Amino acid sequence: MQTPANKLYCTAQIREAERYVIDEQGIPGRELMRRAGYALFEQIQRRWPEHAAITVFCGGGNNGGDGYEVATLALQANYQVTVYALTDPHGLPGDALAAYQDFLNAGGCVSDFEAGQSRLQGVIVDALFGIGLSREVGQGYALAITAINDSACPVVAVDVPSGLHAYTGSVLGCAVKADVTVTFIGLKCGLFTGAAPEYCGEIICNNLDIDAAVLAAMPPFAELLEKLALPRRPRTAHKGHFGHVLLIGGNLGYTGAIRLAGEAALRSGAGLVSIATRAAHSGLINIGRPELMCHGVECGETLHALLDKASVIVIGPGLGQDDWAREMFGTVMGRDKPCVLDADALNLLAEQPQRHDNWVLTPHPGEAARLLACNTRQISADRFAALSDIQSQYGGICLLKGAGTLISNGETVYVGTTGNPGMASGGMGDVLSGLIGGLLAQGLSLEQATRLGVYVHGEAADSLAAEFGERGLLAGDLPERIRKLLN
Repeated sequence: MQTPANKLYCTAQIREAERYVIDEQGIPGRELMRRAGYALFEQIQRRWPEHAAITVFCGGGNNGGDGYEVATLALQANYQVTVYALTDPHGLPGDALAAYQDFLNAGGCVSDFEAGQSRLQGVIVDALFGIGLSREVGQGYALAITAINDSACPVVAVDVPSGLHAYTGSVLGCAVKADVTVTFIGLKCGLFTGAAPEYCGEIICNNLDIDAAVLAAMPPFAELLEKLALPRRPRTAHKGHFGHVLLIGGNLGYTGAIRLAGEAALRSGAGLVSIATRAAHSGLINIGRPELMCHGVECGETLHALLDKASVIVIGPGLGQDDWAREMFGTVMGRDKPCVLDADALNLLAEQPQRHDNWVLTPHPGEAARLLACNTRQISADRFAALSDIQSQYGGICLLKGAGTLISNGETVYVGTTGNPGMASGGMGDVLSGLIGGLLAQGLSLEQATRLGVYVHGEAADSLAAEFGERGLLAGDLPERIRKLLN
């Protein structure tokens, strides 16, 4: 049975749901463990019917109990079953201990794992750690995880890949790389952001036949991002109905960034797009894209006239941090129009912190670290906390880029699922800032424009990667595909 496909929960919520089911609804913990075993074995049989052997790695908690349950089912189905225990099974908690004893009664046997000696065959079941892991993986477990990852066997992870933090999505030293993760009761937020996409494989959620009302009574910790639909345009529409985006940036040597952002704003459907840039190259930027209105602006006083005409401001792509950039930034900060801050605009904001509710901030981890006066390792260790801190300090809508991009409006967190490693190339963030600016110009709210922009930005890259591959994907490839997807 499936749980809501877009609701994410933190580990504390999952534990509370499990406690409620056991204590208030009277479903024994052992029964939930049996259901987990059946769910796992069903996936193994369905996905890898050619295999008649499994290797199960069991840890010392209830996750290990799930491993013994699936091992018992495999024995009963005449599989060749190998079980490695990383801790003494006699020290397991009650339900897991009972699952271990049932495995022995079914004719199973348990071996100690010896790195370089123990044989791995068939489908590997990773039941080493569950959602409670919060410390770095110890050496013995690390050797087992390395052996799993070095094998050529398909791997199914129980609840969460061992070594992956179920809440933050960070890796605690090392982690199992699974082909499939079968998670229980509800989707954990750490399965979709940070390092998680590298380790989880396909994610299947089984609610263990728990009453859906149990999770429905809990507000989700976060939600997976879903695509918003744009309304059909009136047949009498003209360019004035769809806003005027002013993009500011493209300092000396960085014209490409502002050009990419400008084209993305156009392809998103903005009625008019202007660029304020250095006079030395203002006449060159719109070569090949004459729809961009480019202006040489060397001082804040000149910028004011363009700001008056604009309905939305995007500042940062190729902005730099010299005196010209600081004057442009300071001039924009004196206005209260909807604004998207990207790249060096965020670095300047970190130097001159202020809070506004009428902007979208788009940091990658490095920029996020500067905004919070910390380091990127701290950002990666808990992306949800970093996102919350930036939003609470600076206001507006904040998105934290990276695998599993996060978005916060101060109350709700959204987690992106589109995008791929082909986007690890220059200019992708410039396209995203222009795209969000163009959507804002068409009347979407800050939150709507950010959510749709992040989703379609990644969707365009996924579409291109599916057609041509990930390597060699360029930021300039995206705007045309964005146009198609928005329509």
